[in-house]
Order: sequence, then C-alpha cells, then structure tokens
Amino acid sequence: MKNWYIIDIAPYKSAPVNPPSATPVLTPSHLWTGLQRKIRHAEEFVPVITKCDVVSEKENEIERVVAFGEGKGPKGEVREVCRLYAPTKIDFHQDDGSLISNIVSEGPSGKPEDLMMTYCFEWRRPDVQEGSADVEKVMEQYKKTAKMAVHESIDTIRRFVEGGEIK
Repeated sequence: MKNWYIIDIAPYKSAPVNPPSATPVLTPSHLWTGLQRKIRHAEEFVPVITKCDVVSEKENEIERVVAFGEGKGPKGEVREVCRLYAPTKIDFHQDDGSLISNIVSEGPSGKPEDLMMTYCFEWRRPDVQEGSADVEKVMEQYKKTAKMAVHESIDTIRRFVEGGEIK
C-alpha cells in the first residue's frame, strides 16, 4: 500500500520572465545568477521562508536548512540538498523525498520575451490519501504557493538587476 501521495501543481508552475511591461529585460544569465543567490538567501526570494542557512558546499551541490513562517509550509526546519545543473536547473531535494525544481527555459524564438521560469513541486504528503477530499484542498494551497514563489523569484531577480547587485 502506498503511504504517500505526490501533489503535482503543474498548472501554476511556469511564468513568463519578460512580459511586455517588464523592465529591465532579464537574460538567462541574470536568472541563473539569481537562482544561485536564492540557494543561499531563500528568504529574499520566497516570503514564506524565514531562515536559510548553508550547511555545506561542494561542486554543484549545496546543503542548506530552511525554515518557513508559521502555517506557511512544513513545520520546523527543512534540510535540502540543492543540486545545480548550470545554467538551467536547480533541484532541491528534501529529506522526506519531496523535490522542488527551478528551471530556466527559452521559448521557440529564443528571444527575451519567450524566456520562462518554471517551478515544479513533488511534495510527499503521508497525511493525504489519494482520492480523499483533502487532495483538492491541499492542491489549491500548493497552486497558490507555487504561483507566488515563481513570481516573487522573478520580481526579486529583476530588483537585483535594477539595483546592480546582479549583472
């Protein structure tokens, strides 16, 4: 018997990086630099994260511990191993088997207006049983969180580029 259920929030995981009104226009390099910063300073990018401490670092892998605001995510601290696949993807592996991926991708034209940021979430939830009434409730919350996280990350990177902190 399966004792966990993967919550897939694919409908809200992607966002255009450079919609027509956005300035400055961000490049893939800006996004990659920003995502690397996000590993070490997650609280600057995702408001529900209140603390982020890097525990260890080696080539293409950073271990960190993050904490979420009360009622905004997992209880207590969460250990994550962040694996970097330059220049397009970072996977955040959590101890419970959950996986979060942040992906930078270019659309068919390769032009800045086709640049996308995608967040994929595979949450392991032993308290949610497949087919139960809780699934829809949990899915809705995760959809809101994913949408907020991807947009907040893009907005934060744009502010860092504007302020000259990311070149």
